[in-house]
Amino acid sequence: MDTNKAKAYFWVLLDVLIVGLVLNLVFFVMPAVGRFGASLGSARTISVSAEGKTITTPDIALSSFSVVSRGTDPEALSDANNRKVSAVVEFLKSEGLDVKDIQTTGYNLSPDYRYDDKEQRSYITGYTFTQTVSAKMRDFKKIPKILGGLTPLGVNQIGGITFSVEDPEKFLAIARAEALSKARVKASELAAQAGAKLGKVVNIGEYYASPVPYFAEAYGRGGALASSAPTEPTIEPGTSEIRDQVNVTYELR
Repeated sequence: MDTNKAKAYFWVLLDVLIVGLVLNLVFFVMPAVGRFGASLGSARTISVSAEGKTITTPDIALSSFSVVSRGTDPEALSDANNRKVSAVVEFLKSEGLDVKDIQTTGYNLSPDYRYDDKEQRSYITGYTFTQTVSAKMRDFKKIPKILGGLTPLGVNQIGGITFSVEDPEKFLAIARAEALSKARVKASELAAQAGAKLGKVVNIGEYYASPVPYFAEAYGRGGALASSAPTEPTIEPGTSEIRDQVNVTYELR
């Protein structure tokens, strides 16, 4: 009797163990396998590249202005430069530039040397003091007047003007949308030619090409003009092109 009971208990325990294994397989193992398989992606894919672009009209102009002075007394140079640069900043403000759009980007005092061949050594003969102010101009109609009014204030070096856009992201979004649309059309055509259908997107890569800025010719570069009333330069902002390239991988069904 005890032997029969032991056998009965054994088969009951075996049945319970098998049921447990089956339930574990159904509720835990299979879903995990499914998720792992889904993470591997489809073995049949297609990758395409496409480019989108849009034309932008600049809404800001960036430029820098320097006052360069030379002399033997650093203190006197500093005082003269500071007065000239202060006048430049006040002039920019009077033309409507916001304080946040005016920035000091250079303040440099360096010695000038002369080499003596006889003594075979260098001597300090003086100093060069350079102060640079960068400005962001939003009213393009005022740019010629601003550039024309700088040299009488002592500015003797003006960098070129760079035209740009304040918020390039909104234009980039347009180019990106066009690139993605072209990519899907290209992938659909290739899939159809191969006798397949396009599935979901499994990967996207993007390459944004910065727009080539328009550089205006520098005005007054290298020294102030002799005339007390300099002729205002002609400035044209032009346009620039923003490009966005995408690489998209699709499943094939």
